[in-house]
Amino acid sequence: MTGLYYEEFTVGETIEHERRRTISESDNQRFCDMTMNQQPLHLDAEFAGETQFDERLVNGLYTMSLAVGISIPETTDGTIVANLSYDDVEHPTPVFHGDTIRVQSTVTDKRETSDGERGIVTMHVEVHNQDDDLVCEFERTVLSLKREHAEA
Repeated sequence: MTGLYYEEFTVGETIEHERRRTISESDNQRFCDMTMNQQPLHLDAEFAGETQFDERLVNGLYTMSLAVGISIPETTDGTIVANLSYDDVEHPTPVFHGDTIRVQSTVTDKRETSDGERGIVTMHVEVHNQDDDLVCEFERTVLSLKREHAEA
């Protein structure tokens, strides 16, 4: 377990996640297959080649899901009760096969639950590519354990 308990989160703190991931064509294809998303912009090179992007784009939900996965070890691994919401999702720049993404999470809010045994933590997650372009951002809100109430 490497995640943070509620009381270890500090509002204003930015966590630079060490893991990075280069997204392959296979990653994108499998995600689209698993989620039954057959959007030709993600899968059809001929179709995508005739768009403003000139090539296939990585599925935006894959980019977001990957960002959450990358962020888990330093934020909520073993210390989370539940993900409560993902809000204000934006994809300002497309992601392409071969792009390498990195993720950072900034704690924007935290408050105890009414029973005082857990806490709600909100983080602003930013995803950048290898050129430092912002490719995705969103708010992630989690229900976090407090250390004193965690099972031993």
